[in-house]
Amino acid sequence: MFFKDFEPDYRNIVTCARNKEAKRLPLYEHSISDKKMEEIINVNFVPLCRGDQKDIREYFRYVCTFYKDMGYDTVSFERCISLALPNSGALRNSSITPAIQTMEDFKKYPWEEIPDIFIKKTDKFFNALRDVLPEGMKAVGGVGNGVFEIVQNLTGYQGLCYISADDEELYKALFQKAGEISLKIWQRFMKEHGDIYCVLRFGDDLGFKSNTMLSAHDIRTLIIPQYKPIVDLVHSYNKPFLWHSCGNIFNVMDDMIDVVGIDAKHSNEDLIAPFPVWVEKYGDKIGNFGGLDVDTVCRCSSKTELKEYIEDVIVKSENHGGFAIGTGNSIPAYVPAENYINMVEIIREYRGA
Repeated sequence: MFFKDFEPDYRNIVTCARNKEAKRLPLYEHSISDKKMEEIINVNFVPLCRGDQKDIREYFRYVCTFYKDMGYDTVSFERCISLALPNSGALRNSSITPAIQTMEDFKKYPWEEIPDIFIKKTDKFFNALRDVLPEGMKAVGGVGNGVFEIVQNLTGYQGLCYISADDEELYKALFQKAGEISLKIWQRFMKEHGDIYCVLRFGDDLGFKSNTMLSAHDIRTLIIPQYKPIVDLVHSYNKPFLWHSCGNIFNVMDDMIDVVGIDAKHSNEDLIAPFPVWVEKYGDKIGNFGGLDVDTVCRCSSKTELKEYIEDVIVKSENHGGFAIGTGNSIPAYVPAENYINMVEIIREYRGA
Protein backbone atom coordinates (compact mmCIF):
# COMPACT_ATOMS: atom_id res chain seq x y z
CA MET A 1 0.00 0.00 0.00
CA PHE A 2 2.72 2.51 0.96
CA PHE A 3 5.67 3.56 -1.14
CA LYS A 4 8.94 2.83 0.62
CA ASP A 5 11.69 5.24 1.63
CA PHE A 6 9.75 8.42 1.00
CA GLU A 7 11.67 11.53 1.95
CA PRO A 8 9.40 14.54 2.57
CA ASP A 9 10.49 17.99 1.49
CA TYR A 10 8.21 20.75 2.76
CA ARG A 11 9.75 23.15 0.24
CA ASN A 12 7.55 21.59 -2.44
CA ILE A 13 4.45 22.91 -0.70
CA VAL A 14 6.05 26.31 -0.11
CA THR A 15 6.95 26.52 -3.80
CA CYS A 16 3.35 25.79 -4.79
CA ALA A 17 2.01 28.31 -2.28
CA ARG A 18 4.29 30.89 -3.87
CA ASN A 19 2.70 29.95 -7.20
CA LYS A 20 5.60 28.14 -8.79
CA GLU A 21 5.65 24.55 -9.98
CA ALA A 22 7.40 22.30 -7.49
CA LYS A 23 10.01 19.71 -8.37
CA ARG A 24 7.55 17.07 -7.21
CA LEU A 25 3.77 17.54 -7.41
CA PRO A 26 2.78 17.68 -3.72
CA LEU A 27 -0.09 15.85 -2.12
CA TYR A 28 -2.19 18.08 0.11
CA GLU A 29 -5.23 17.64 2.33
CA HIS A 30 -6.86 20.27 4.50
CA SER A 31 -7.38 17.46 7.00
CA ILE A 32 -7.54 13.70 7.21
CA SER A 33 -9.86 12.13 9.75
CA ASP A 34 -7.77 10.48 12.44
CA LYS A 35 -10.44 7.77 12.55
CA LYS A 36 -9.70 7.09 8.89
CA MET A 37 -5.99 6.89 9.69
CA GLU A 38 -6.78 4.38 12.44
CA GLU A 39 -8.76 2.28 10.01
CA ILE A 40 -5.99 2.26 7.42
CA ILE A 41 -3.08 1.43 9.74
CA ASN A 42 -5.24 -0.73 12.04
CA VAL A 43 -4.06 0.99 15.23
CA ASN A 44 -6.30 2.65 17.83
CA PHE A 45 -4.18 5.72 18.58
CA VAL A 46 -6.77 8.53 18.80
CA PRO A 47 -7.33 8.20 22.60
CA LEU A 48 -3.68 9.21 23.05
CA CYS A 49 -4.54 12.83 22.22
CA ARG A 50 -6.56 12.97 25.44
CA GLY A 51 -3.68 11.79 27.62
CA ASP A 52 -0.62 13.45 29.14
CA GLN A 53 2.10 15.20 27.14
CA LYS A 54 3.90 11.92 26.45
CA ASP A 55 0.69 10.41 25.06
CA ILE A 56 0.01 13.48 22.93
CA ARG A 57 3.50 13.24 21.42
CA GLU A 58 2.82 9.60 20.61
CA TYR A 59 -0.48 10.60 18.99
CA PHE A 60 1.34 13.03 16.73
CA ARG A 61 4.00 10.45 15.99
CA TYR A 62 1.30 8.26 14.46
CA VAL A 63 -0.22 11.20 12.56
CA CYS A 64 3.10 12.40 11.15
CA THR A 65 4.17 8.89 10.22
CA PHE A 66 0.89 8.39 8.39
CA TYR A 67 1.33 11.56 6.34
CA LYS A 68 4.96 10.68 5.60
CA ASP A 69 4.24 7.09 4.59
CA MET A 70 1.40 8.19 2.33
CA GLY A 71 3.76 10.55 0.53
CA TYR A 72 2.93 13.99 1.90
CA ASP A 73 5.63 16.63 2.28
CA THR A 74 3.71 18.31 5.11
CA VAL A 75 1.30 17.43 7.88
CA SER A 76 -1.91 19.43 8.18
CA PHE A 77 -2.79 20.57 11.67
CA GLU A 78 -4.68 23.45 13.22
CA ARG A 79 -6.57 24.27 16.36
CA CYS A 80 -9.70 26.38 15.98
CA ILE A 81 -10.52 29.55 17.89
CA SER A 82 -13.98 28.08 18.49
CA LEU A 83 -12.35 25.87 21.16
CA ALA A 84 -11.72 29.02 23.20
CA LEU A 85 -15.12 30.71 22.77
CA PRO A 86 -17.28 30.38 25.91
CA ASN A 87 -20.86 29.26 25.21
CA SER A 88 -20.22 28.94 21.48
CA GLY A 89 -21.15 26.27 18.95
CA ALA A 90 -24.06 27.90 17.14
CA LEU A 91 -22.22 27.56 13.82
CA ARG A 92 -22.57 23.78 13.79
CA ASN A 93 -25.60 23.24 16.01
CA SER A 94 -28.79 25.22 15.37
CA SER A 95 -30.32 23.92 18.62
CA ILE A 96 -27.78 25.87 20.69
CA THR A 97 -28.99 29.20 22.03
CA PRO A 98 -26.60 31.77 20.53
CA ALA A 99 -24.27 33.42 23.04
CA ILE A 100 -24.75 36.83 21.44
CA GLN A 101 -28.15 38.10 20.32
CA THR A 102 -28.10 41.68 21.56
CA MET A 103 -25.63 44.52 22.11
CA GLU A 104 -25.87 43.81 25.83
CA ASP A 105 -24.74 40.22 25.19
CA PHE A 106 -21.87 41.56 23.08
CA LYS A 107 -20.70 43.95 25.79
CA LYS A 108 -20.84 41.27 28.49
CA TYR A 109 -19.01 38.65 26.45
CA PRO A 110 -15.49 37.86 27.83
CA TRP A 111 -13.63 38.82 24.65
CA GLU A 112 -10.33 39.67 26.29
CA GLU A 113 -10.06 36.24 27.93
CA ILE A 114 -10.15 34.35 24.64
CA PRO A 115 -6.45 34.59 23.61
CA ASP A 116 -5.32 33.20 26.98
CA ILE A 117 -7.93 30.45 26.82
CA PHE A 118 -6.80 29.51 23.31
CA ILE A 119 -3.11 29.34 24.23
CA LYS A 120 -3.83 27.36 27.40
CA LYS A 121 -5.91 24.81 25.52
CA THR A 122 -3.66 24.40 22.48
CA ASP A 123 0.00 24.86 23.49
CA LYS A 124 0.42 21.21 24.42
CA PHE A 125 -0.61 20.09 20.92
CA PHE A 126 1.64 22.46 19.02
CA ASN A 127 4.59 21.63 21.29
CA ALA A 128 4.04 17.90 20.83
CA LEU A 129 3.87 18.29 17.06
CA ARG A 130 7.17 20.17 17.09
CA ASP A 131 8.82 17.33 19.02
CA VAL A 132 7.97 14.60 16.50
CA LEU A 133 8.02 16.19 13.03
CA PRO A 134 10.02 13.92 10.71
CA GLU A 135 13.11 15.30 9.00
CA GLY A 136 12.19 17.32 5.92
CA MET A 137 8.58 17.77 7.03
CA LYS A 138 6.83 20.85 8.41
CA ALA A 139 3.21 21.65 9.09
CA VAL A 140 0.50 23.54 7.20
CA GLY A 141 -2.25 25.14 9.24
CA GLY A 142 -2.10 27.12 12.46
CA VAL A 143 -5.06 28.94 13.99
CA GLY A 144 -8.32 27.67 12.53
CA ASN A 145 -11.51 29.72 11.99
CA GLY A 146 -11.70 33.02 10.18
CA VAL A 147 -13.78 35.92 11.47
CA PHE A 148 -16.99 34.81 9.74
CA GLU A 149 -16.92 31.42 11.46
CA ILE A 150 -16.06 33.01 14.81
CA VAL A 151 -19.06 35.31 14.57
CA GLN A 152 -21.38 32.50 13.50
CA ASN A 153 -20.21 30.37 16.42
CA LEU A 154 -21.57 33.07 18.70
CA THR A 155 -24.68 34.16 16.80
CA GLY A 156 -25.60 31.32 14.45
CA TYR A 157 -26.05 32.10 10.76
CA GLN A 158 -29.75 32.81 11.05
CA GLY A 159 -29.18 34.93 14.12
CA LEU A 160 -26.49 36.89 12.29
CA CYS A 161 -28.93 37.61 9.47
CA TYR A 162 -31.46 38.96 11.97
CA ILE A 163 -28.77 41.12 13.57
CA SER A 164 -27.75 42.51 10.17
CA ALA A 165 -31.31 43.75 9.68
CA ASP A 166 -32.11 44.82 13.24
CA ASP A 167 -28.88 46.23 14.68
CA GLU A 168 -26.30 47.55 12.22
CA GLU A 169 -24.03 48.72 15.02
CA LEU A 170 -23.87 45.24 16.58
CA TYR A 171 -23.46 43.63 13.16
CA LYS A 172 -20.35 45.69 12.44
CA ALA A 173 -18.99 45.37 15.97
CA LEU A 174 -19.08 41.57 15.86
CA PHE A 175 -16.72 41.35 12.89
CA GLN A 176 -14.42 44.02 14.22
CA LYS A 177 -14.07 42.34 17.61
CA ALA A 178 -13.64 38.88 16.06
CA GLY A 179 -10.85 40.32 13.92
CA GLU A 180 -9.14 41.98 16.89
CA ILE A 181 -9.21 38.78 18.94
CA SER A 182 -8.02 36.69 15.98
CA LEU A 183 -5.05 38.97 15.42
CA LYS A 184 -4.03 38.81 19.08
CA ILE A 185 -4.11 35.01 18.95
CA TRP A 186 -2.19 34.91 15.67
CA GLN A 187 0.48 37.26 17.06
CA ARG A 188 1.13 34.94 19.99
CA PHE A 189 0.88 31.83 17.84
CA MET A 190 3.41 33.03 15.26
CA LYS A 191 5.86 34.05 17.96
CA GLU A 192 5.61 30.79 19.87
CA HIS A 193 4.82 28.17 17.22
CA GLY A 194 5.29 29.68 13.77
CA ASP A 195 8.65 27.94 13.35
CA ILE A 196 7.05 24.52 12.84
CA TYR A 197 4.84 25.79 10.01
CA CYS A 198 5.92 26.38 6.42
CA VAL A 199 2.52 27.62 5.18
CA LEU A 200 -0.08 29.25 7.42
CA ARG A 201 -3.81 29.16 6.87
CA PHE A 202 -7.27 29.53 8.31
CA GLY A 203 -10.57 28.27 7.00
CA ASP A 204 -13.56 30.58 6.66
CA ASP A 205 -16.37 29.18 4.54
CA LEU A 206 -17.89 32.27 2.94
CA GLY A 207 -19.96 30.59 0.26
CA PHE A 208 -22.52 28.00 -0.71
CA LYS A 209 -23.19 26.50 -4.13
CA SER A 210 -24.44 29.58 -5.95
CA ASN A 211 -23.13 32.62 -4.08
CA THR A 212 -21.51 33.98 -0.94
CA MET A 213 -23.41 33.66 2.34
CA LEU A 214 -23.13 37.39 2.95
CA SER A 215 -23.23 40.07 0.29
CA ALA A 216 -19.98 40.88 -1.47
CA HIS A 217 -20.33 44.40 -0.06
CA ASP A 218 -20.45 43.12 3.52
CA ILE A 219 -17.49 40.81 2.93
CA ARG A 220 -15.46 43.66 1.46
CA THR A 221 -16.30 46.14 4.21
CA LEU A 222 -16.55 43.89 7.30
CA ILE A 223 -14.51 40.72 6.75
CA ILE A 224 -11.65 41.56 4.39
CA PRO A 225 -10.36 44.41 6.61
CA GLN A 226 -10.07 41.86 9.43
CA TYR A 227 -8.27 39.29 7.26
CA LYS A 228 -5.56 41.61 6.02
CA PRO A 229 -3.66 42.24 9.30
CA ILE A 230 -3.40 38.49 9.87
CA VAL A 231 -2.10 37.82 6.36
CA ASP A 232 0.32 40.75 6.72
CA LEU A 233 1.54 39.25 9.99
CA VAL A 234 2.20 35.89 8.33
CA HIS A 235 4.05 37.65 5.52
CA SER A 236 6.20 39.51 8.07
CA TYR A 237 7.60 36.07 8.99
CA ASN A 238 8.36 35.50 5.29
CA LYS A 239 5.82 32.71 5.03
CA PRO A 240 2.96 32.26 2.54
CA PHE A 241 -0.71 32.32 3.48
CA LEU A 242 -3.19 29.74 2.20
CA TRP A 243 -6.88 30.65 2.40
CA HIS A 244 -9.44 27.84 2.68
CA SER A 245 -13.01 28.71 1.81
CA CYS A 246 -15.75 26.43 0.58
CA GLY A 247 -18.49 27.62 -1.73
CA ASN A 248 -18.98 29.90 -4.69
CA ILE A 249 -16.80 32.86 -3.75
CA PHE A 250 -15.84 34.11 -7.21
CA ASN A 251 -17.35 37.52 -6.53
CA VAL A 252 -14.74 38.26 -3.83
CA MET A 253 -11.73 36.34 -5.16
CA ASP A 254 -10.11 39.39 -6.74
CA ASP A 255 -10.41 41.20 -3.42
CA MET A 256 -8.81 38.29 -1.59
CA ILE A 257 -5.90 38.35 -4.02
CA ASP A 258 -5.43 42.08 -4.60
CA VAL A 259 -6.47 43.52 -1.22
CA VAL A 260 -5.86 40.79 1.35
CA GLY A 261 -2.83 39.39 -0.46
CA ILE A 262 -3.43 35.65 -0.10
CA ASP A 263 -0.75 33.50 -1.71
CA ALA A 264 -2.85 30.41 -2.37
CA LYS A 265 -6.43 29.12 -2.17
CA HIS A 266 -7.89 25.74 -1.23
CA SER A 267 -11.32 24.16 -1.63
CA ASN A 268 -13.28 23.28 -4.72
CA GLU A 269 -16.36 21.29 -5.62
CA ASP A 270 -17.19 20.17 -9.13
CA LEU A 271 -20.83 21.28 -8.77
CA ILE A 272 -19.57 24.84 -8.34
CA ALA A 273 -16.59 24.73 -10.69
CA PRO A 274 -14.14 21.96 -11.59
CA PHE A 275 -10.60 22.61 -10.42
CA PRO A 276 -9.25 23.49 -13.90
CA VAL A 277 -11.58 26.50 -13.87
CA TRP A 278 -9.86 27.78 -10.73
CA VAL A 279 -6.37 27.37 -12.14
CA GLU A 280 -7.35 29.00 -15.42
CA LYS A 281 -8.88 31.98 -13.61
CA TYR A 282 -6.27 32.48 -10.92
CA GLY A 283 -3.20 30.40 -11.75
CA ASP A 284 -1.32 33.47 -12.95
CA LYS A 285 -1.81 35.13 -9.54
CA ILE A 286 -1.93 32.55 -6.75
CA GLY A 287 -1.20 28.91 -6.02
CA ASN A 288 -4.17 26.56 -6.13
CA PHE A 289 -4.56 23.61 -3.76
CA GLY A 290 -7.02 20.72 -4.01
CA GLY A 291 -8.48 19.53 -7.29
CA LEU A 292 -10.44 16.35 -6.68
CA ASP A 293 -14.12 16.46 -5.83
CA VAL A 294 -14.72 14.50 -2.60
CA ASP A 295 -18.02 13.09 -3.83
CA THR A 296 -16.38 11.82 -7.01
CA VAL A 297 -13.55 10.20 -5.06
CA CYS A 298 -16.13 8.47 -2.86
CA ARG A 299 -18.32 7.27 -5.73
CA CYS A 300 -15.74 5.98 -8.22
CA SER A 301 -16.43 2.28 -8.52
CA SER A 302 -12.99 1.22 -9.73
CA LYS A 303 -9.38 2.33 -9.60
CA THR A 304 -9.41 2.66 -13.38
CA GLU A 305 -12.32 5.10 -13.27
CA LEU A 306 -10.63 7.08 -10.49
CA LYS A 307 -7.34 7.14 -12.40
CA GLU A 308 -9.00 8.60 -15.50
CA TYR A 309 -10.60 11.33 -13.41
CA ILE A 310 -7.43 12.24 -11.47
CA GLU A 311 -5.12 12.28 -14.47
CA ASP A 312 -7.58 14.46 -16.39
CA VAL A 313 -7.57 17.01 -13.54
CA ILE A 314 -3.77 16.97 -13.31
CA VAL A 315 -3.19 17.37 -17.04
CA LYS A 316 -5.63 20.27 -17.26
CA SER A 317 -4.04 21.95 -14.21
CA GLU A 318 -0.39 21.71 -15.22
CA ASN A 319 1.37 24.81 -16.55
CA HIS A 320 -0.98 27.14 -14.66
CA GLY A 321 1.33 28.14 -11.82
CA GLY A 322 1.79 26.26 -8.58
CA PHE A 323 -0.72 23.63 -7.55
CA ALA A 324 -0.88 20.87 -4.96
CA ILE A 325 -3.16 17.91 -5.54
CA GLY A 326 -5.63 16.21 -3.21
CA THR A 327 -9.31 16.53 -2.49
CA GLY A 328 -11.02 19.89 -2.77
CA ASN A 329 -12.11 19.61 0.86
CA SER A 330 -10.75 16.91 3.17
CA ILE A 331 -10.75 13.18 3.94
CA PRO A 332 -13.60 12.70 6.45
CA ALA A 333 -14.36 9.37 8.05
CA TYR A 334 -16.98 8.48 5.44
CA VAL A 335 -14.54 8.41 2.51
CA PRO A 336 -13.96 4.73 1.64
CA ALA A 337 -10.44 3.76 2.71
CA GLU A 338 -9.85 1.87 -0.53
CA ASN A 339 -10.75 4.89 -2.65
CA TYR A 340 -8.52 7.19 -0.61
CA ILE A 341 -5.59 4.80 -0.87
CA ASN A 342 -6.21 4.39 -4.61
CA MET A 343 -6.23 8.19 -4.98
CA VAL A 344 -2.85 8.50 -3.27
CA GLU A 345 -1.32 5.64 -5.23
CA ILE A 346 -2.55 7.06 -8.57
CA ILE A 347 -1.07 10.48 -7.80
CA ARG A 348 2.23 9.03 -6.64
CA GLU A 349 2.50 6.74 -9.63
CA TYR A 350 1.83 9.73 -11.89
CA ARG A 351 4.52 11.88 -10.29
CA GLY A 352 6.93 8.95 -9.94
CA ALA A 353 7.59 8.98 -6.19
